[in-house]
Amino acid sequence: MSETTADSRQAADGVRRILLLAHTGREGAISVARQTISALRAHGLIVRVLAEEAADLGVEAAPDLELVAETEAVAGCELVVVLGGDGTILRAAELTHGTTTPLLGVNLGHVGFLAEAESEDLESTIDAIVARRYTSEDRLTIDVAVYRGKELVASTWALNEASVEKAARQRMLEVVVEVDGRPLSRWGCDGVVCATPTGSTAYNFSAGGPVVWPGVNALLMVPISAHALFARPMVVAPDSVLAVEVLAQTTGAGVLWCDGRRTVELPPGARIEVRRGRCPVHLVRLHRAPFTDRLVAKFDLPVEGWRGSSERRRGNKHAASHKAESP
Repeated sequence: MSETTADSRQAADGVRRILLLAHTGREGAISVARQTISALRAHGLIVRVLAEEAADLGVEAAPDLELVAETEAVAGCELVVVLGGDGTILRAAELTHGTTTPLLGVNLGHVGFLAEAESEDLESTIDAIVARRYTSEDRLTIDVAVYRGKELVASTWALNEASVEKAARQRMLEVVVEVDGRPLSRWGCDGVVCATPTGSTAYNFSAGGPVVWPGVNALLMVPISAHALFARPMVVAPDSVLAVEVLAQTTGAGVLWCDGRRTVELPPGARIEVRRGRCPVHLVRLHRAPFTDRLVAKFDLPVEGWRGSSERRRGNKHAASHKAESP
């Protein structure tokens, strides 16, 4: 997982542009967006918003406020500030995918695992942007290809996961899964999740898959409600190729979901191949808090009674001092 500093993304013309995306369906997000736009402009930065969202945000074009189409939104921007939950951040990732522009998520949702800051940290977050006190890290993505026979019928990508699921609730999918060109097992199931470490806390987590630290390069495959003896979550090498074949005799069609945003219909006989993506997504980091702390905070995990290494060291020093003072 490589890291890039803010200074290395200076625009060619020396102008600092920030693209702002918000969940405009929430009044609270609109209010925070207006506050953020005003603060960034007050510090001399040019702010971009999508033209289609300008009316919802109540803003108009100005020399330091650009209204742009999605196709040109990211070009020349130092970073993208995203106000919302993980869904809004995944939407922003669609715009930045294939570029070096990083995303800075400010959580206005519930868990917001992809976000780096919370809404109450907005002032300090803006200060960090202005002062360039941030870095970005590369997050592994997956490229997904769908075949019917030998014909490639769809290709897409995902930051979190690609899931092969049954299209009808009352039906079950019959699939054969494959790793590196070799068949592994056949399952009757509700679906199969192929995830990245970043996505290990998303659908993969709900399906019973492992939590994988972002610094681990790996791919995950997790069956959903499989009727089989061997149906366990699997972690494979980052260069492995995962495949799911929807058997021709399956009782119903399937559907491919990528990050819960992009879909491809899967008729019986379809083959889905998943491999490490060519283009990572870049997420902004404002501090170096360990991923363990993020897990504890986001899931509100109980850690009362913990006595870590620092506590033990203090305890040992106290014991040594007490022993030295003893007669």
